Amino acid sequence: MQLSDYREIKADPATVWAAILNPDVLKDCVPGCESMTGNADEGFEATVTQKVGPVKATFKGAVTISDRIEGKSLKISGEGKGGPAGFAKGGAVVTLEAMEGGTKLSYEVDASVGGKIAQLGSRIIDGFAKKMADEFFTRFQQAVEGPQDEGAEEDTAEGGEKKKGWFKRLIG
Repeated sequence: MQLSDYREIKADPATVWAAILNPDVLKDCVPGCESMTGNADEGFEATVTQKVGPVKATFKGAVTISDRIEGKSLKISGEGKGGPAGFAKGGAVVTLEAMEGGTKLSYEVDASVGGKIAQLGSRIIDGFAKKMADEFFTRFQQAVEGPQDEGAEEDTAEGGEKKKGWFKRLIG
């Protein structure tokens, strides 16, 4: 299964780059992630619980970041085993491009599954993979720039400053 899309994030490329290499951000953005340890240079260990159709499984696996071009692009790859449910593996090539008002984050996702999960059929698997990618990048965008609802623009923090995403507050 392959898909590609992009997000326009209201933050400079350096902030987006720092966020995508941060294990706390990644843990918060991966749907169903229970734990993530490690770092961008040596890789991460992750535990993720997901339900795909009637099959619920806890996947334990590794996430690596490769093909890094500082501040411009990278590849995130992961592979997890879910016991009798099977396995899942995939990756995303992420490209950052400065634009007026922020950063254009483009991604190309490639994912595959095997075992009991693969028996569910490609329509269910493809829909699930698209939902996971969309949810990850939506959560990532919110972590960097803050909530996207209508009233969020008007929200202000103490002192009259506009609220930022939690990651922007952390490094800002």
